[in-house]
Amino acid sequence: MPAPVDPLDPMSQEWPGVSVVMPVLDEERHLRSAVGHVLSQEYPGALELVLALGPSSDRTDEVATEIAATDARVRFVPNPTGATGAGLNLAVGSARHQIVVRVDGHSMLPTDYVRLAVETLLRTGADNVGGVMAAQGVTDFQRAVAAAMTSPLGVGQARFHVGGEEGPVDTVYLGVFQRSALERVGGYDEAFLRAQDWELNHRIRSTGGTVWFTPKLEVSYRPRSTVRALAKQYRNYGRWRRVVMHRYPATANLRYLAPPLAVLGITTGTVAGIAGFRWGLLLPGGYLAGVLAGSAIIGRDLPPRARLWLPLVFATMHGSWGLGFLLSPRSLRTDRERND
Repeated sequence: MPAPVDPLDPMSQEWPGVSVVMPVLDEERHLRSAVGHVLSQEYPGALELVLALGPSSDRTDEVATEIAATDARVRFVPNPTGATGAGLNLAVGSARHQIVVRVDGHSMLPTDYVRLAVETLLRTGADNVGGVMAAQGVTDFQRAVAAAMTSPLGVGQARFHVGGEEGPVDTVYLGVFQRSALERVGGYDEAFLRAQDWELNHRIRSTGGTVWFTPKLEVSYRPRSTVRALAKQYRNYGRWRRVVMHRYPATANLRYLAPPLAVLGITTGTVAGIAGFRWGLLLPGGYLAGVLAGSAIIGRDLPPRARLWLPLVFATMHGSWGLGFLLSPRSLRTDRERND
C-alpha cells in the first residue's frame, strides 16, 4: 500500500499509479472526447487508460487505434462479447496499477476527478469511492429527464442520483477501486448485463469492504433523447433489478418495489373502475395527481417545454421500470443460477 497522500501537497511523489478502464462499443462519435477528458486529468501520479473494445459496427476500433498510436498512456484489449462486465474484467486484468478508475465511453470526467477520488480512497480506506451521476440535458426532453433523474420522485433517495452527505453507501456511480477489492470478490459478474455495478458493490460490502460516496465527485451524464429510448432503458433496469433481488433477497426494499407496486395498483384500479367500482379510479387518479403535483414543484426552474415533458417522463420511468420488473423473463434468473 503506498504511503498516505497529503491532500494539501498536490505535488507529492507518493501518489499511486492509476489505471482507467473503459469498455467501449459503438462509441465513434464520443470516444475522442471521453479519452481526452481522461488524459487531461490533473493528477500528479502515473496514469494509463485501458480500452476494452467490443465488436463495434462503426469506426470505434479505428479511432481507438489512432488514439493509442499518438499517446503511450493508451492501450486496448479485445472484448469479443461486447458485454460491459466482460470488458471491465478484461481491462482490469490488463491494468498495471493498483487503483482502478471505471469510466464509460461517453463519460466526461472533470479534470480533478481522479485526484479527488484517490484522495478520498486513501483518506477513508474505502474499497470503492464514487460520486454524483450529474444528468444534464441539451434538448427540452433531455432537460426533463435530467430533472427526473436527480429527484427523489424519479429515482428515490440514492445519493449518487440526488446528492447528499459524504459517507458509506450501497453503491455509487462508476467507481474508483482498490484493485485488491476487485480481486478479492472476483471482479464483475459477467452474467449481469445490467446492474453489474450494484451487484459488484454488494459483494464488496458483503466481504467487509466499504463503498464510499462523496458529493465532490461529479460526472456529467447525457440522458436518453426520446421517450422510446428512455422506456427501453428503464425497462432493462427493472428487468435486471428483479434478477438482483432474486439472487440477493435481503436487498429488497421499497425504493425498488415501488414501481411494480404502482403498476399493479394502477392496473387493478383501472380495471375495477371500468367494471363499475368507482373506488378503483382513486388509484390511477391519485398517481396522476401526485405526478402532476411533483412535476410542478420539481420542474419550476425548467424551460416551459421541458416542464410539459416532465409528467410523461416520470410516468415512463416508473411504468417501464415496474413492467420490466414484473415481466422480467425467468430465463434471466435461471441463466444466472446456471452460471453460479
